[in-house]
Amino acid sequence: MIRRFYKDVTLGQQPGGFQVLLDTRGVKTVGGAPQVVPSRALAEALAAEWRQQGEKIDPASLPLRDMADYAIDIVAPDPHGLAAGLIAYAETDTLCYRADPDEPLHARQQEVWEPLLARFEADHGIRLVRVSGIVHRPQPAEALAALEAKLRALDPFALAGVEAMAKLAASLVTALAALDAGHEDEPLALWQAACLEEEWQADLWGRDWEAEERRARREADFLRACAFARLARL
Repeated sequence: MIRRFYKDVTLGQQPGGFQVLLDTRGVKTVGGAPQVVPSRALAEALAAEWRQQGEKIDPASLPLRDMADYAIDIVAPDPHGLAAGLIAYAETDTLCYRADPDEPLHARQQEVWEPLLARFEADHGIRLVRVSGIVHRPQPAEALAALEAKLRALDPFALAGVEAMAKLAASLVTALAALDAGHEDEPLALWQAACLEEEWQADLWGRDWEAEERRARREADFLRACAFARLARL
């Protein structure tokens, strides 16, 4: 930790968006670029992190700052490359891989996952293959192309958030659905759905406090990434 070196936290409007100012000095990314974000809403959220610091700055309490740095320094130089890489999460999407039909888990997956997946397909005009068991089956090329086009249309900040959500949920469907969710509580419901099998196993075999803590951290990370991506679009 380092000692807090600023008193006032304000916002400055810059070409392309807004930048947090610490005593009139603009915040920069780890890579040295001005940390300019596309919306005032996201800039306000970043400013709130800086305002909440005490006498010493705790880097771990600045997760949105880290995501903004990643979007600017890593994603922005090659967003199409990142979009192409994210298609791997659609090819093995959690929501598409079900237990064998004779297992009780399969019925639960059908109940929870199928409505979510069917709605996503209707919204995007695609069809994804459902798989029972662990043997991989390829997804239709046209569906993957449509999803990549959707990703390519996102700005680097939304794309960074989607990447984080897809990795945490092992599901591109979940990440994109959370990004576009209309109801305030829907991202949490989508996260919980993506964790269905993990929760099923915990209920079946018992819960471990370390696993529960990891799950809680992952949930918080997922919701934060969703908020980051959505704030960038306001």
